[in-house]
Amino acid sequence: MTLLRDEDLAAAFDHASRSYDTLVAANPGYHGQLRRSARRLGLPDGGAGLRVLDLGCGTGASTAALATVLPGAEITAVDASAGMLERAARKPWRNGVTFVQAPAERLAEAGVRGPFDAVFAAYLFRNVADPDAVLSAVRDVLAPRGRLAVHEYTLSGHAAHRAVWTGVCRGLVLPVATLLGDGRLYRHLWRSVVEFDTADRFAERVRAAGLRDVRVLPLPGWQTGITHTFVARRPGTEAEGGR
Repeated sequence: MTLLRDEDLAAAFDHASRSYDTLVAANPGYHGQLRRSARRLGLPDGGAGLRVLDLGCGTGASTAALATVLPGAEITAVDASAGMLERAARKPWRNGVTFVQAPAERLAEAGVRGPFDAVFAAYLFRNVADPDAVLSAVRDVLAPRGRLAVHEYTLSGHAAHRAVWTGVCRGLVLPVATLLGDGRLYRHLWRSVVEFDTADRFAERVRAAGLRDVRVLPLPGWQTGITHTFVARRPGTEAEGGR
């Protein structure tokens, strides 16, 4: 199976949007871990007066995490899938959030412009065709010393963690998704993790994009060694490599 990309992936997410929340709810700790990653941005005062970009917001689970952790922030939530965005915009916490349909690679074309004080990206980078280009775009929209948190399935490199991921997908997620008519998307999501960077390799990508103070933080529960938070910041001075 070839991984889905661009319009094909957006269309698959459109179709799956009706049942997406039900499937992710079966993942123990899913929402709590998103909130943990949002807290790892380390923004002060509940984000009061700050601009935050939720890149690849899906049905809004990541947006809800940001709205809970940073109730004072101005949040812009972006996704390429119209169906996923429609679900997100129906959520009870939607007030005060600006929703924009756009691929992560084409933010400026959709009128999404910085500077943002922080960017949060959950389950995004393994699904884009050119993660380096998206990291470059993220750097460009961040304010000097602006912060990035990436919440992503990135395997540790240990065979046991890869086996756990494959076992969960084949034993639970894929059979249910197939019954719902979304097997193609979830087969892509399984493979996108297996074929994507390890945690260390993705951290190298973030550094190569010109971001600083990169840290790789584990997440608890069954996803230990499978899901990580990556935090970094844009340089703030010429001496740091800033513009």
